[in-house]
Amino acid sequence: MKLLKALLICLLAALPCAAQEAAPLRFRPDGTFKILQVTDTHYKTGKSASRAAVQNITSALDAEQPDLVIFTGDQVYADGVAEALRALTAPIVERGVPFAFVFGNHDHQFDMTLPDSYDLMRSFPGCLAPDRGSIPSPDYTLEIRSAADSSRVASVLYLLDSHQGSKIKNTGKYDWLKTSQIVWYKANSTKYTELNGGKPIPSLMFFHIPLPEMEYAWSQTDSYIAGTHGEDICCPKMNSGMFTAIKEQGDVFGVFFGHDHDNDYATTYWNILLAYGRYSGGKTVYTHLGKPGVRVITLREGERALSTAVRLTDGTILDPVDYPASFDAKRKKKKK
Repeated sequence: MKLLKALLICLLAALPCAAQEAAPLRFRPDGTFKILQVTDTHYKTGKSASRAAVQNITSALDAEQPDLVIFTGDQVYADGVAEALRALTAPIVERGVPFAFVFGNHDHQFDMTLPDSYDLMRSFPGCLAPDRGSIPSPDYTLEIRSAADSSRVASVLYLLDSHQGSKIKNTGKYDWLKTSQIVWYKANSTKYTELNGGKPIPSLMFFHIPLPEMEYAWSQTDSYIAGTHGEDICCPKMNSGMFTAIKEQGDVFGVFFGHDHDNDYATTYWNILLAYGRYSGGKTVYTHLGKPGVRVITLREGERALSTAVRLTDGTILDPVDYPASFDAKRKKKKK
């Protein structure tokens, strides 16, 4: 009997421990919820320039005390992916801050497959990404509960995989969000609206490659731009209709992405906020904006409203705006 018990103990010890269920995300008592968007760290294991990405994340965490960190792709840019992902998330894990992620168009190119990278990041304490099942990089939602009632979903975050290159000849360089993803978003959006008594829940969306509507917004002469436009907008040339779906559903009022290292601006298109994150890495790839940074996003419970700004490693705050107030005010000024 003692031998049997010893064998059972050994077997149990060898089994992987189930991840502890994370506490639900929740608005603060003052009705705010703060997100740090980290994008395009392009970490190269063994390169000293990569330390700037970790320093940037650490500085932002300590100064902003966020409720959530979201990586929006191109975390790595060389072999040594496992080491890179551990280094990038270490400051977050050490501080006990929840985090989530999506991948960019480069994350699959090195010495770890996308499924393995996903599983590794998901294994870190505080990661809120779900079990991917058989999908290499799934789309998923995160719920933010009400400050006053933890059973009520007050906001929803949609995180999607924007893929890599186009697989259809002569349709541009970059892939687009698929019809199946639009169907998935609309089904989830409809579900949350029904749970909320038929009223859309104020929501945000995050992925790596910008929507074509970012290019449309830039080309409009009356679009207010808060931040820097330093390069062409590298978006899909095919428009699969996600923006139209967002307008139809009426819940998502802000879409955040990365991908273009020399763009860090926010604007609106048909009254939807579209915003780049700030390039967050060191000089391991091209960047002409100067110091790396993050985008800080502060939601307000019960409102289709937020405040956002770029925060640099040294603490400098760039281009703070309130949505929709700042954009409405600038638009009115231009019309006079």
